Amino acid sequence: MARALRALRGAAGAGSGPGPERGPRVRFGPSPTGFLHLGGLRTALYNYIFAKKHQGTFILRVEDTDQNRVVPGAAEGIEDMLDWAGIPPDESPCRGGPRGPYVQSLRLELYRGASAALLESGAAYRCFCTPQRLELLRREALRCQHTPRYDNRCRHLTPVEVAQKLSQGLDYVVRFRLEKGVEPFQDLVYGWNKHEVAEVEGDPVILKGDGFPTYHLANVVDDHYMGITHVLRGTEWLTSTSKHLLLYKAFGWEPPQFGHLPLLLNKDGGKLSKRQGDIFLERFVRDGFLPEALLDIVTNCGSGFTEKQMGRTLEELISQFEIGRITTHSALLDLEMLPEFNRIHLTRHIENERLRQRLVRELQELVKHIYGDQQVDPEVLEKEYVERVLLLRKGHISLLKNLVSSDYSYLWVRPSVSRQQLQMISAEVDEIGKLVLGLVTRQAAALTVEELNKDLRNLQKQTRETKYSSMMQLLRLALSGQQVHLTRAGTCLQEEKPQSLV
Repeated sequence: MARALRALRGAAGAGSGPGPERGPRVRFGPSPTGFLHLGGLRTALYNYIFAKKHQGTFILRVEDTDQNRVVPGAAEGIEDMLDWAGIPPDESPCRGGPRGPYVQSLRLELYRGASAALLESGAAYRCFCTPQRLELLRREALRCQHTPRYDNRCRHLTPVEVAQKLSQGLDYVVRFRLEKGVEPFQDLVYGWNKHEVAEVEGDPVILKGDGFPTYHLANVVDDHYMGITHVLRGTEWLTSTSKHLLLYKAFGWEPPQFGHLPLLLNKDGGKLSKRQGDIFLERFVRDGFLPEALLDIVTNCGSGFTEKQMGRTLEELISQFEIGRITTHSALLDLEMLPEFNRIHLTRHIENERLRQRLVRELQELVKHIYGDQQVDPEVLEKEYVERVLLLRKGHISLLKNLVSSDYSYLWVRPSVSRQQLQMISAEVDEIGKLVLGLVTRQAAALTVEELNKDLRNLQKQTRETKYSSMMQLLRLALSGQQVHLTRAGTCLQEEKPQSLV
């Protein structure tokens, strides 16, 4: 065993293994089987927050040992989404780092060395059972209404029998010997736990016939050689932790501390559905949601923070986080509240001079894309005008793209309204138009909403028979092309840039 472990350390490469780094080292290990979803984002976020709270290191490790499920480009997409969300890893496949490579399929020699070390010590054994035999075992267990499990048949092969099968060139996998009497461990969230895995499971495969490891071996080996000090992962792995601790014990390694995060569920308690793509981050990027809103909502529905409030920034999440505050209750996510979360964070962006300039550029591009050749005045794309739009609609919109919806088209294009439509409201359309244009031209320097309301009422008194409500209806239709009442801010915007009424 000692010789095999020395060889294993050599396979790990220079700089691998636990080191003297300060602060905790945590990792997020997604499988590159598709887009990053909200559950994965939440796990990555808790790891990121924990690392930054304690001046530690956040690692992205791509766990692609199941090659049949790997989607080309998925690994790069996941890292791109972490960057977009504002929680970039310190070490990753793209950024590199001292404990790489950070893709498991590039670390196969390390896993083979680990497997060899366990075979030499007797903690693991070769299993020659065929897929057909294993399928028969599974079917028989199901027929008897038992949980399918391997019967550990090859555990009892003698060295001579193993050598004979090897000489025949038979295919095999490597299985780890599960032992009874596991020691309890203290989970950072669930407290003291232990699971007698040997009583309910067969010996697990740790190295497959194609030379790729299973999750159990790969994660234990990588966490050790990458110096991971804390493993924060989903609660579905809680029952496997005793198995992993047996592996650590077989290697003679010090295990990290484990903390298992409660499930993220729909508000009705059901699992988040991936079928329609509703929980993938690319969908939220496409729909124009801010990353801060997603980080806020997936932490607001859970636990681990000193306060529970909407509108928290990442910096506030880090400062408020305490791992001891995470409860075992599932987090219920209500995505119907996401627009409100986004409204709060969008308001903050508009109020921030630096962030507002980015919104100005994005809104200019949206206007070009949506309205294109419909634009009448190039002035509507000027920075000052677009910025004025943002400031006046601050707090009223949930998404930036709301400002290019049909409700706000009057901000960007001249409405097409016929004289007949206007005359149906009032026969004094020409007189009212002249009065309003004169009012705006004369008082533009001091124009305010309050003064405008007062002046419009005085203006109505100069008409012969048009009621105030009818006059305002006429103005709304002429300025916006809409019959519905415009908001005060919207009216003020349009009247600061007066257009012909006919």
